[in-house]
Amino acid sequence: MTRMKRTLAGLAAAAWFLAPACLAANGPDAGSSPDAVAAVVDGAAISAQQFEVALAAAIRQKYYHRQPPEDQLAALRREVTDSLVNRVLLLKEAQRLGIRADAEQVRAKIADYEQRYRDLPQWRESRARVLPELTRALEEQSAVAQLEAATRVAPSPAEAELRAYYESHPELFTQPEQLRLSMILLKIDPSAPAAAREQALEHARDIVKQLANGADFAGLARRHSGDSSAADGGDMGYRHRGMLPQGIETVIDKMAPGAISEPLRLLEGIAIFRVAERRPAQLRTLEEVRRNVAELWAREQGEAQWRELNARLRAGAEIRIGGDRVRASAGDSGTAGAGAAH
Repeated sequence: MTRMKRTLAGLAAAAWFLAPACLAANGPDAGSSPDAVAAVVDGAAISAQQFEVALAAAIRQKYYHRQPPEDQLAALRREVTDSLVNRVLLLKEAQRLGIRADAEQVRAKIADYEQRYRDLPQWRESRARVLPELTRALEEQSAVAQLEAATRVAPSPAEAELRAYYESHPELFTQPEQLRLSMILLKIDPSAPAAAREQALEHARDIVKQLANGADFAGLARRHSGDSSAADGGDMGYRHRGMLPQGIETVIDKMAPGAISEPLRLLEGIAIFRVAERRPAQLRTLEEVRRNVAELWAREQGEAQWRELNARLRAGAEIRIGGDRVRASAGDSGTAGAGAAH
């Protein structure tokens, strides 16, 4: 029952957070006290209750059930305020452009809630109160999401733009150094006593001596290794940084091609590595990564277009937060410039 109450509270919070404001044609109710309104955006009121519920939802999402530090709380309050303000402006823009909610998508989401909670008495008791608010919030969310998707559509880059992006982001298109490794793994059950691990360690030292005397690594791997690579003479293929445990990687970084490691402890047992080859990091040509470059350029361009829309809407809006008038400059990112609601 407690879990269901939390779920219903979460639905209500989600509805408040998604809903942009009580859009009143004549502005905030003249009978409301000043404390009842957190912000007014072009005459549309965001109530103090909406702000507090949205803030509580943001705290739960970011800090779970812990209270955020005071310095972080101030920043979070500004972030929530900006989100609510932006949503008012984005919904207004969606309405101006004639963007409507995806009714089928909204119905599907509502049906999912109905299906999930239909047998619970708490849902039946709260349904009439929660559902209209949740439906409205989902409709507004759908309209804003469609506006965002349309705004983020970027034109195909010109060849010069493509090349400029490629040349200014070489780290994105560089293939990291690759190592071709071979391994002999003497497997040990994790629950085995310490004596078994020591015995395997002595066995590994003996194998290293054989290798130092010219024994064939592949042959010893086929005979002794418990790894799946044993059938290939211990050949693990090419690996790049991050694919091995950090302690093992540190040792192998110091090894030249052809070098053989001392026995190394792994969770699975005792391992001996051989570095067969090192392929240095290499910048791939533009032709090789052209499609990837275009996709990354379009993603960044779309993000810039979305920020510009938010900034433009804020620059052209009259925003009052806690009684103070806020004007965003044309270069505003759309997420800064608003003070705390309280």
